[in-house]
Amino acid sequence: MKLKFSWGTGIFIAMLSFMIFILSFVYKAVAVDKYQHELVSEDYYKDELHYQEEIDKLNNAGKLNQDILIRNSNQGVHISFPKDIDESSIEGDITFQRLSNEKLDFTETIKLVDHEQLIPAEKMVSGKWIIKIDWKTGNNEYLFKDSWFY
Repeated sequence: MKLKFSWGTGIFIAMLSFMIFILSFVYKAVAVDKYQHELVSEDYYKDELHYQEEIDKLNNAGKLNQDILIRNSNQGVHISFPKDIDESSIEGDITFQRLSNEKLDFTETIKLVDHEQLIPAEKMVSGKWIIKIDWKTGNNEYLFKDSWFY
């Protein structure tokens, strides 16, 4: 028996193969838990309304004589604030976001010892973090954002 293979059969096989290929990606994106796609922020549109405030805070931070410094150690992450600002007047929050898993996100209240705050190693998981430090002293508000590998 001889199998007849015409151009119509070839086009049908090519289209069927392409459709199976695309549907396999759709299945992986929707049904497989390994490929989670979480939003960075649940309230994206609400956050967008406050974007100008963030720009102003970032500009204020850019005018400081000394930037916030971040370094890793065996104890955890050390965050150093500018020495020319009275540490007792500094208040705010430090937020750590893990883009790959929002369950690892956490926020710490700023509690300085000698212009430095330690985030313990027990709270950290190795990988890329987004660090956001929203702080104020007196009437001045500042914002520091950085990507950091621990």
